[in-house]
Amino acid sequence: MTRNAFGLLGGVAAVVAGAALTMIAEPAQAQTAARVESQTRPNFGVLLDPPVRSYSQRRDRNRYDYRRHRPDWRPGLPPLRPGGEEIVLVDCGGNPGSGAVEDAVRRVRPGGTLVIRSRAGACVGWLNIDKPMTIIGEGGFDPRDWGRQPGATLQAPDGLPCMTVAAGVRVEVRDVLFASPRAGDAACVVGYGAEIVMNSVGFRHAGDEAAIYVDGGLLDIRNAVMEARTIAPAIVTDGAVLTTAELVVTGAQSGVEITPGAGPASRISATTLLGTNAPNAFGPRSIGVIVRAGRDYGRVEIDSTAVCGFVEGVVVEGASVSIEGSRICRSDKGVVLYSGELRLADSRVRASTVGVAAAAGNAVIVNNVLAGMRDPIYREPRANVQASGNRVWSQAVCRPQFRDRYRGRHEPYWRPGDGWECARGSYPQGWWAQEDGMLGVQYADDGYALDGWDDYQNGDGWYDRDGRYVRDDRYRGEDRWSRGGGGFWGR
Repeated sequence: MTRNAFGLLGGVAAVVAGAALTMIAEPAQAQTAARVESQTRPNFGVLLDPPVRSYSQRRDRNRYDYRRHRPDWRPGLPPLRPGGEEIVLVDCGGNPGSGAVEDAVRRVRPGGTLVIRSRAGACVGWLNIDKPMTIIGEGGFDPRDWGRQPGATLQAPDGLPCMTVAAGVRVEVRDVLFASPRAGDAACVVGYGAEIVMNSVGFRHAGDEAAIYVDGGLLDIRNAVMEARTIAPAIVTDGAVLTTAELVVTGAQSGVEITPGAGPASRISATTLLGTNAPNAFGPRSIGVIVRAGRDYGRVEIDSTAVCGFVEGVVVEGASVSIEGSRICRSDKGVVLYSGELRLADSRVRASTVGVAAAAGNAVIVNNVLAGMRDPIYREPRANVQASGNRVWSQAVCRPQFRDRYRGRHEPYWRPGDGWECARGSYPQGWWAQEDGMLGVQYADDGYALDGWDDYQNGDGWYDRDGRYVRDDRYRGEDRWSRGGGGFWGR
C-alpha cells in the first residue's frame, strides 16, 4: 500500500509538471512564431524600398557622458569656482588640454555670458553646458567670408563633442566657428531636451556622426554655414522642433534627418543642402531631407529651399510634409512618399528616374516644374495622388505625335499625362544655374527639340507623318492647312 501510494503521488506530480511545462512552452512557441513571421513577411513594393532603420534609433544616449565616453580626457582643471560671474572672457587660443574652456563655463552664473577670444589659434575644449547662458565669439562671424576670416573658433578635443547641453537648459550662441576635425564617433553639438539657438555660426566637422544631434527640445539655427564630412546626416533631430533659415550645408552624404514630435511644426526655410553628387556604395542612403515616423504624427514645412546632389531629394515616411517654392535637383528620385501626407506646390524638381513617387499615403502635387526624369509622377495602388497644373521637360516622355491636318501635312501634338503636360521649348538656363549649376554641372537641355520648330511656330511649313519638317514658303499661317495640299501630285 505504501509503494502504491508513493507511485500514485509520483504520477500526479509528473502530470502537473507536464502541464506546467506545456503552459510555459505554448507562449514561447507563439512568440517565436510571431517573430519569425514578422521577419519573413514579404514586401510587395515594386519600385520603392524604404530606407534602413532610423539613424537616431542606433544611438547611445550615454555616448557623451564625460566619464563614460572618454575616461582618458582629464584636463588639468583649477579648483571648482562657483558660477557667479555675469560675463566671463576666455582667451584660450592654442591651449589644448589646459581646461580653460571648461573652467570658464563653470564660472558663468546662470543666465550669464561667455565670450570666446581665440587670437592665437582655436580654443580647444568641451563646452559642457548645464545652465542657461549666452556664448559669443569676439570679432563677429560672417558666413559668406568664413574661409578667409573664420573668427573665434572653438575646436573639440579628438573624439569629443564641441558642446553638449543638458535637459531643460537654454543656450544662445552667436559668432562662433565650431571645429571638430577628428570627431570620430562624436557629434559636434549635442542636446537632450535642451533649447539651442544659434545665429551667425559655422561648423567644420569630420567624423562618423552628425555635426548636430538634438533629442527633444528645440534647435533654431540661422545665418549659418556647415561643412560636414560624414556619412551620417549633417543634422539629426529626434522629437525636437527644428528651425533653419539662411543655412548652407555641404559635404555630407545626407543632409537633414527629422523625426518630428507632436509640438509645433519644424520648418526648413531659405536653406541650401548640397550633397556629394555621387551615388553611395556603402553606408546609409544618400538623402537630402528625410522625415521619419515617430510616436507622434508631426509636421514639417519646407519653403524656399534648395536640395541638390543627393540620390533621393526629400523622403517622407509617416509624417505630414509641405514643400513650397523650393528646388530639388541632381537626384535619382526627387520626392518619395512612403507613408503619411505630402503637399508639393510651386516647386521645381529635377531627377533622372522619378520626379515624385508615392508608395502609400496622400499626395497633393500642384503647379510644379518636373524636368529630366523618365517618369514624372509614379504611384502605387495604396497611394492617393491629386496632381494638376504640373509642367514637364523631358526627352523621355515628351516626344510628340503627329496627326494629319490637311492632305499629308501633319502637325505635332502632345498627349497630357496624369496631372501634368509637356512644356514647349528648351529648359530655361536661368533655372539650371539655380539647380544643377550650383554643383558645377554644365547646362543640358531637357526639352525635346523638334527640327524646324521655331519656323513652324512662325507659320512656315509642316511635318510629315514621320515627324520630318517640310519647309514651304508659299503658304503661311492657316493657308498651309487649306491650299496646295496633296503631296507631290497635289501641287
